[in-house]
Amino acid sequence: MPRPRARLLAAALALLLTGAAREAADPATIDLIIAGGRVIDGTGAPARTAEVGVDGDRVVFVGARPAGLTAERTIDAAGLIVAPGFIDPHTHSGAAALSADAADRMLANHLLQGVTSIVIGNDGGGGPDVGEDFARLAEQPAGVNVASFVGFGAIRRVAAGDADRAPTAAELEQMQSLTARAMCDGALGLSAGLYYAPQSFARTDEVVALAREAAVRGGIYETHLRDEGSASIGLLPAIDEAIGIARAAGLPLHIAHIKALGVDARGMAPQVIARIAAARAGGTAITADQYAWEASSTGLSSALVPRRAMDGGRDAMVARLKAADAPLRRDIVELLRIRGGAGAVLIVSGAHRGQRLDAIAAGWGIDPVDAAVRVLIAEPGARIASFNMAKDDIAAFARQPWVVASSDATDGHPRRWGSFARRWRLFVHDEALMTEAEFIHRSAGLTAEILGLSHRGTLTPGAFADIAVFDPASYAEQATYDAPDRPARGVHYVLVNGRLAVEKGALTGVLAGQPLRKPRQPNWSCPE
Repeated sequence: MPRPRARLLAAALALLLTGAAREAADPATIDLIIAGGRVIDGTGAPARTAEVGVDGDRVVFVGARPAGLTAERTIDAAGLIVAPGFIDPHTHSGAAALSADAADRMLANHLLQGVTSIVIGNDGGGGPDVGEDFARLAEQPAGVNVASFVGFGAIRRVAAGDADRAPTAAELEQMQSLTARAMCDGALGLSAGLYYAPQSFARTDEVVALAREAAVRGGIYETHLRDEGSASIGLLPAIDEAIGIARAAGLPLHIAHIKALGVDARGMAPQVIARIAAARAGGTAITADQYAWEASSTGLSSALVPRRAMDGGRDAMVARLKAADAPLRRDIVELLRIRGGAGAVLIVSGAHRGQRLDAIAAGWGIDPVDAAVRVLIAEPGARIASFNMAKDDIAAFARQPWVVASSDATDGHPRRWGSFARRWRLFVHDEALMTEAEFIHRSAGLTAEILGLSHRGTLTPGAFADIAVFDPASYAEQATYDAPDRPARGVHYVLVNGRLAVEKGALTGVLAGQPLRKPRQPNWSCPE
């Protein structure tokens, strides 16, 4: 759809929309007009009846159609909502986005929910070669736009491996240099996953040292907290640590998939919210994202193996599990209790996919802890869905105006295919925790603002034409824990940079995504 004349035509239309030029301008033809729908523009403003004009990769008008303007195509959106494409700030879709397989790069799970931009490199996993990833995305586009964090964990592993130790002065300097280079290559900021080994071995000051490199280059600090429940330092101390890192480094804090996880943390959402509200009132910029599911998802080892047993990496962990000394077993017993017991742990990968840990143990005639150890020795990378969150806590976080939508998309969990659609169904329709306009603002416009994605997230003249057209009555998730790969329903059209990626509810096969680099500024110090 984009044509070379698009930018000139957009400029002409800007004049066309002014009273002085309206009568003098010649009639024009643009690519597309979306007519008859209720427009919710992502700014937080309520719905209004309006038309949306698109030419090339940009929105050229929102409102009444300028006199004399025609379009090569008109989409009838009667009964539908026309919104900016949603932005998912926390995914694990990097491997798919960078795949050589065009079907993987399509990222159908995102597109069929109306998501047009995603972020990768979360939880500290973003590799330091951000520039190479963006170059690959430019050469082999994905179905959606892709931004990236650089990961504290990936950088630490380059310098210090999987060891439980502090980096040397030379290693820390290397880590800082890698962070700086990734920021200069377009990363949004530094992500961390201090819950996970080897990141869990890092002291707070080590994280601050890297976060400062992101701060001086306009980045943010995005973190999977060191503890989301009671597995190590506790949820509230982990919140305090994250706030302290942001303050010491001098950059905004964004908390990934905010939650109160496990039996000991149930009901703690109000305390977390109060902690964050006080810090925000004190001048610290803090936001968060959330997915609307009662079950989290992680590796079985991350859920049940103490971090001290992970010193040295996966092979070292398996050797310790085979030895299974009494202290290690006691730790696994306690971590399983925190998770809600064996019945709350669903294996979602490998040979035991779709089975709960208690059922596996019963089938083998052994204790659940022994069953967990046996599974981990055979499949150290086994993943789980863990049913450990309370609905009241989920709702409390959802009400906060600084919490935006995300998916934390991973295989085997319905959040990959249904998080945005479920959030609409659950929080807008069923429970009325937010209005339609609030949902779209906190799925698009506010998310773009947090991430610093210019000209994305709103339907305004000059913005990139990332657009979702969906049925408010039928938009909902179909994925379940038993069938996690069912696509969402209710999305009729999706445009990515002005090109139709979804038409009448079906993928078109168009790969129109762009790499979303953070622009390098002239005053930045950048290693070569």
